[in-house]
Amino acid sequence: MLLTACVGAGTTSCSDNSGTPSTSHSKAASAASSVASAVSSAVPSLASQGASALASASAEAKRRLDEVKNAINAKDDVHLGAPAPDAEGRSTVAVSAHNSADSAKSFLVQIDFRDEGGNLLDTTVVTLSDVGAGKDGKATARSNRKLSGPVRAEVARALRY
Repeated sequence: MLLTACVGAGTTSCSDNSGTPSTSHSKAASAASSVASAVSSAVPSLASQGASALASASAEAKRRLDEVKNAINAKDDVHLGAPAPDAEGRSTVAVSAHNSADSAKSFLVQIDFRDEGGNLLDTTVVTLSDVGAGKDGKATARSNRKLSGPVRAEVARALRY
């Protein structure tokens, strides 16, 4: 939005009574151009930082899930609530896991946060420890950073061990 306002300001024509553009227009256009340039160069930098944070979170999730040995796929036993921002602007979602085993088990669940278009915004892992036989364990997953716009959450992977 800032870029649009700056570009719009740079194209507005100013003139004195003779119809000749005034020097204040040149200064305003130059300032608007400088701001637009700064904004446009910041956007790729922010995108790069976001991509780096996402890559780091994805690698950490993979590492944690790969560490679990003798686990079974429990994706069908895990359910998520509706995502909502917390007081710090990070997305949170309630996670519940049903333990259908005959002894206490733990769950390791990877939650992906996506935008409306399905693009991955963030990923996190939550542990539900020592869920009793036939019981439901509950936890809250929280994004690693602030996410903007509508966010949906999905279970990417879930292990019971």
